[in-house]
Amino acid sequence: PPPPFFPGHGDLPEAYKPVGQPVLVGGSMGTCSYVLTGTDKGMAETFGSTCHGAGRALSRNRSRNNLQYQDVLDQLSTQGISIRVASPKLVMEEAPESYKDVTQVVDTCHAAGISKKSVKLRPIAVIKG
Repeated sequence: PPPPFFPGHGDLPEAYKPVGQPVLVGGSMGTCSYVLTGTDKGMAETFGSTCHGAGRALSRNRSRNNLQYQDVLDQLSTQGISIRVASPKLVMEEAPESYKDVTQVVDTCHAAGISKKSVKLRPIAVIKG
């Protein structure tokens, strides 16, 4: 993804100049996601780089071997999240437990000043191809 430019950066479209370039940071299919914006510190210290997701906590193989299909579906259902998948193995591979805590990752980037939290999003549906 392109670097998250800070507010007022000359390369930003006019619509983003007041707030900075938005960066989507996806959580897992059962956790929140975030919209971050770039900062001048991030541009200076990380060449405009920030997190782009939580990162895996379990390998795909370990997720398939350790998680149960119906358990993951039930967990998502109790959270009010609908899911449609092309392959049942994707349910275990992409389960919330398979990923690190996206809020901790985003909070670390925000606290370091390399990006700024703007919006927290809640999942309502998941489609995996």
